[in-house]
Parts: sequence; structure tokens; C-alpha cells
Amino acid sequence: MTRRSFLAASAALTAAGATPPRSQMGVAETALHPAKDTIAFLDWAWSLGAGGIQAHLTSFDADYLKRLRETAEQRGMYIEVMGDLQHIDHIAPAASATGARAIRVVAPGARRYEAFATLDEWRTAEAAARKQIAAAIPIAAQSRVPIAIENHRDRTLEELVALMREFAGDWFGVNLDTGNNIALLDDPMEVVEQLAPYAFAAHIKDMGVEEYKDGFLIDEVAFGSGVVDLPRACKLITRARLTMEMLTRDPTPVACLTDHYWQVLPDRKASGLARTIRAARTSGAKLPRVTGLDKAAQAAIEEETIRYNLFKSRQFPG
Repeated sequence: MTRRSFLAASAALTAAGATPPRSQMGVAETALHPAKDTIAFLDWAWSLGAGGIQAHLTSFDADYLKRLRETAEQRGMYIEVMGDLQHIDHIAPAASATGARAIRVVAPGARRYEAFATLDEWRTAEAAARKQIAAAIPIAAQSRVPIAIENHRDRTLEELVALMREFAGDWFGVNLDTGNNIALLDDPMEVVEQLAPYAFAAHIKDMGVEEYKDGFLIDEVAFGSGVVDLPRACKLITRARLTMEMLTRDPTPVACLTDHYWQVLPDRKASGLARTIRAARTSGAKLPRVTGLDKAAQAAIEEETIRYNLFKSRQFPG
């Protein structure tokens, strides 16, 4: 079934009030969803046919957390909580009350090639993050909900593997994002292969790449239209539930042909640069832009893509 024919069939089902086919894959809160709180987001994800959510908790009230858990359990949906290490002492017990499978965090989290002026600045931030991780793991263990740190365009694959060798265990691992490390010139399948054993959570995304004068542009695209081998990736990720992360925005630039990029990422290999630029050139992609569209139009585009991706996900292994 083509994307166009799927969307037509999906629209017909929606108009008839039919329940969409269920996927095991969940949806991350980063989508342009209309929901105002966590339960409403769970409802929205359910209405699209998703199997779970990854989201921030909008209330820590015990009755609210109980209702969130009961709603998810009644539907057979999973919950993963988005949080931060600074507030893990509050987030971890609340996540436990919802029956969450993991707490996704970022640390330092900012895009390394944009947020840090020098390599020393990055090293200082990364050292501070390590201290936060060390302090957070016992709290996660007490609440019995593991922390999953995302590869968030900050650490290279080698650096994240080293972090796992130092800290990984029953209560600390990875939120494996299948697309982010392309921005650091890592091979996306090598990222999946090496991080899958540590993954408590996963962001499943396909990525389009487009060449521009200072490097390449990158953006989340519909499954099957980018450079990530998602069927293979999903087959390798056996420990974590699979959560789609779909963001609708203008493509983000990765200025890998500038001096600054190499100042903060000095160990990147020429082979990685060549592979990524070659992919951008050979894809012939012209990534869509949404500047000028109002939020409702952007959300409509994204919801269509999410519905299609959930349909495609039912064809993946696992």
C-alpha cells in the first residue's frame, strides 16, 4: 500500500468512526499533538493506533498518576516518562507510580556543534553530567525505574559506549535514537548495533539528509523515505519498546564543513564525513519546510505522517 492510498483508507476509517489498527510502537511527546496533559496525550496516541507513549508528567498528584496507570493498563499501552536528572528524586517515584518502563533524560543534551564554543566547554558540561548520572542511579534503583539517556547530538558513539561501560547496569542505560548521531557523522546502523544492548528505550525515526553549502540539513521524515534501515534497526533493538519520535519543523543544519564543527568534534573521521555528504548528495532529497504554515497545518501534516509510520511499523520485526 502506498502512502497516498494508506492515508485515503485511514481517512475513510476515521470518518466512519472505526478504531484504527493497533501498532506495538508508541509515540513521543515531541509530536505537535493537541493534548494538554499526559492522560490527554495518552488518549490522543490511542486514537491514532499507538501502543504507548513517552511523555513528561504534567501532574505528580497520586490520584492522577494512578488514573494514568490504570488507563494505560486497560488499553495494554506502555508508559515511558520524560524527565531530567536535576529533578530525578521527584520524577522517579512518580514514574514508578505510573508503571513506567523507563525515564528518558538528556545530559548535557544540547547539540554539541551548536551549544558549545570550545572543546573545553563541552568537556566541562560532560563532566558535570557524569556527576549527575552517578547521583541519579541510586534514586532510580530505589524506585525501580531505569534511567535511559538519549544520544542527543551531544556524545559521539564512541563517547556514549564509554559512558555505558562506566555506568550501565540494571538502572542506567540508553534511550537509543536511530537518527540523531548522523549529525555527528556516525553511521546510524553502527549506532544501533553498539547501543542496542544498553537500550531501555528507543526513539525510532527515519532521517532525510540534504546537502547545503556548510554541510548538510537533517530532518525526520516518513518511514522508508530516509537513510535509516528501520526494519533492521527494529530487529536489533530487542530490549526496549519502540517509540516513534516525529518532529515537524524546518530541517536543521549541520555545519560539518566549518572550522567550529571540528573544534568541538576533533576526533571525527574523514570516512564519516565522506559517507554522510555522499548520502546527502546521492539522496537527491529536498526536505520539506514548514515556515509560513500555522500550527494547525503543521500538526495536520505531522498527524498524517504519524498514522502512516504506525502503519509501516506493523511490518517491522518484533
